[in-house]
Amino acid sequence: MGYGMFFDPTYILVLIGLGLSMLASSKMKSTFAKYSKVRSLTGITGREAAARILQAEGITDVRIEHVSGNLTDHYDPRTKTVRLSDATYNNPSVAAIGVAAHECGHVMQHHQSYAPLKWRTALVPAANLGSNLAWPLIIIGLLINSSSSALLINIGIALFSAAVLFQLVTLPVEFNASSRALEVAGKAGLLNPQEVGQTKEVLQAAAMTYVAAAAGSILQLLRLLILTRGRRD
Repeated sequence: MGYGMFFDPTYILVLIGLGLSMLASSKMKSTFAKYSKVRSLTGITGREAAARILQAEGITDVRIEHVSGNLTDHYDPRTKTVRLSDATYNNPSVAAIGVAAHECGHVMQHHQSYAPLKWRTALVPAANLGSNLAWPLIIIGLLINSSSSALLINIGIALFSAAVLFQLVTLPVEFNASSRALEVAGKAGLLNPQEVGQTKEVLQAAAMTYVAAAAGSILQLLRLLILTRGRRD
């Protein structure tokens, strides 16, 4: 076939993406671990911080729940629920307050119909479809020798591009949520100026995981284009 699908130079792109992801994940975990041991001066937990932020913003229709796991915190817009993980829910640390505030930042985005959040939500079905079907379609297109092979390859690349677009739209959503978190936590008196700086470190490290994921997806897309260029030509 001439592409060396399983042993080809384009694997360097995969390795670069994997390396970026591992570095970002390691930095995020170490930064969170560091500041999860720093007790906030207010002594409030992540759950209490989230409740105060929502109250200060006049948001009364969002629940706060505990979810098992580590760093599994998220906001579910379908049920209007902020779910805080083991390391956040009952933890009175600077890191816990920062993560809780970040999730409340997503609540504020939803409450105010923040455009990039709406775009990301709209892209979820296409992104899921692309993640699951893109590679199978492309591999089948590369393996078969028929008039439909080019069509399968093009559909696969289009689907994968949707997943990449989802990753890119995620970036402004996450950075904006962190910005909102730092602002509201400071205004509400949940963190003093020094703690705001420490929380910023945590949120920046978390944001880098999304940057690494987006970079990895772009590299994967580039690899797909390189692998399929000759066949489509």
